[in-house]
Amino acid sequence: QVRLVESGGGLVQPGGSLRLSCAASGLILSMWHVGWYREAPGGERELVASVTSGGRTNYANSVKDRFAISVDNNQNTVNLQMSSLKAEDTAVYYCYVDRSFERYWGQGTQVTVSS
Repeated sequence: QVRLVESGGGLVQPGGSLRLSCAASGLILSMWHVGWYREAPGGERELVASVTSGGRTNYANSVKDRFAISVDNNQNTVNLQMSSLKAEDTAVYYCYVDRSFERYWGQGTQVTVSS
């Protein structure tokens, strides 16, 4: 059974940093396409960052040069390092993994950027 559990969300001031982590069980993350989406209040779920099994990364234009996605093979986690955070980064962040023709989601973690 595949399970994804996010952690690391919270309240941070504008300009600050946070590191989100998504721990996986039931599969090996490095074998699949994985990433992070976010959903702001009243908004649609949007792709933030992703990484293929080959290591190719993709970022939303709004987070390029501020966010970095990585997979920790030892911990079997996919991480999202977020810096220079802005109020518009406030959202619930969800990790996902695409395995064959199925997509698995975590439960989400809240990130609030506010002074």
